[in-house]
Amino acid sequence: MPPTLASLVHHSALKLTVRAGEDRLDVPVRWAHVSELADPVPYMEGGELLLVTALKLDAEDPEAMRRYVRRLEGAGVVGLGFAVGVNYDEIPAALVDACAQEGLPLIEVPRRTPFLAITKAVSAAIAADQYRAVTAGFAAQRELTRQALGEGPEGLLAHLAAQVDGWAALYDASGAVVAAAPDWAVRRAARLTADVERLRERPAPASSVVGGPEHEDRVELHTIGTGRRPRAALAVGTAAALGTAERYALHSAIALLTLTTERSRSLRAAEQRIGAAVLRMLLAGEPDHARAVAGDLYGELLDAPFRMVLAECVAPRADRAEALGALTELVESAAARSGEPVLVVPEGERLVVLAADGGAAVTACERYAATREAARAGGAGFPAAARGGQGGREQPGRAGAAAREPVPGEEAEPVVGLSAPVGPIAAAAAYKQAEQALSVARRRGRVLVEHEQLAAGSVVPLLADDAVKAFADGLLRPLYEHDATGRGDLVASLKAWLSRHGQWDAAAADLGVHRHTLRYRMRRVEEILGRSLDDPDVRMELWLALKATAPE
Repeated sequence: MPPTLASLVHHSALKLTVRAGEDRLDVPVRWAHVSELADPVPYMEGGELLLVTALKLDAEDPEAMRRYVRRLEGAGVVGLGFAVGVNYDEIPAALVDACAQEGLPLIEVPRRTPFLAITKAVSAAIAADQYRAVTAGFAAQRELTRQALGEGPEGLLAHLAAQVDGWAALYDASGAVVAAAPDWAVRRAARLTADVERLRERPAPASSVVGGPEHEDRVELHTIGTGRRPRAALAVGTAAALGTAERYALHSAIALLTLTTERSRSLRAAEQRIGAAVLRMLLAGEPDHARAVAGDLYGELLDAPFRMVLAECVAPRADRAEALGALTELVESAAARSGEPVLVVPEGERLVVLAADGGAAVTACERYAATREAARAGGAGFPAAARGGQGGREQPGRAGAAAREPVPGEEAEPVVGLSAPVGPIAAAAAYKQAEQALSVARRRGRVLVEHEQLAAGSVVPLLADDAVKAFADGLLRPLYEHDATGRGDLVASLKAWLSRHGQWDAAAADLGVHRHTLRYRMRRVEEILGRSLDDPDVRMELWLALKATAPE
């Protein structure tokens, strides 16, 4: 530990004597400084032992000494060394009383002890303390390396916590706690998730200190990784600021965790190449070959029902990779926490994910969509789909939303299509479903759309698309223009006739006209549109056009 006033007083060669402030001798001494100025405070940094002979002090004036001592105390001076036998044979009572009143340690320095000897003693003690810290730091680095190689991050955290006499925790890319030591630190670390998320928004490498009245300890947060987006974060909690040895241990832990992260990144890249090959085989209808190549890499994922996820990014090209990378981290972290396998393959400007049906990865996508939809709504709360746990289900009220265009400066946002649950033999069908759902999500301005919900709902909400409306308006405009002249109600007659499946009597009764009148109106419809109502495709297009222009 650094030198203290007590260690200097007990130094046998210095022969120092305490005259005041005996209860504050355990204060560390940062340096010993000689100054005969009447006011040396402007040159003090705090933590010094000030050595004087009172050459320019009126040391016998009680009021002057009280002001002098108060100034030293306010500047953070930890002690005052007074040389006797130079200007004064003994320390004046006025100075002794002032130091006793302020609690400032006053040390008598005998004439045979030069100030240089005290300065050398302090310097030697500081150097020895720094050497001990460096030696302890190297020893901690060796032990941390051994733990990282043998026990992984868990062992490294346990040793780091012991080294700093506190706790340590590791967070993944999503801000969730991956490991913590001791065990009780998990709950403490979980309360810092918001601080970790704010730290990850800053350019790496980044660090911050969390502390204050609302916290029971002092916590340092550090990003882990060398990329633009940190892949992890480390938290270290202690009762006080870290010393030199503890700081060495912390920096060693950060370096080791960064190496582990980068090694994991290389392994993940190799795994993605295998995953791309497995995906190609599944899409080619060769599940047996896919299983042979995958081995045990994806566990039972290729045998159980899974879902295909396709994601693209509504953003300028430069931001797409980062946004899809963030979604990848979200999905992989969720799967890792639940212990489930997941296949993630970047595919050009798309991201393809094969995840277990009902698993954590799919749920993470749905929760992400629910959060983004709520943010779009201005924080008014989660949409109905999110409350039901199925983010992105098609809602009639949203069907007419226009596709969103990238806005300069806006946060990049992935758009996701989710297939129905399928087995490995139907992987190609699942990919097509995910593509269709992604296309709908893109055109409707949604964050996530599930293919199941498109098939389970009505086709009518889909007619609210602007392109469909334009087609409907163009098809029916001649009929509306005819009716506007007051020469007949052709639109209403057409709708009634189609709704009755071409039954003349029933449709005429609905309109309150004679069936011959209705027959005449339908002939006029054919003449005006130049289409035959005997053609089922024409009847279908007219019915959809009527629904698109005036949906029920």
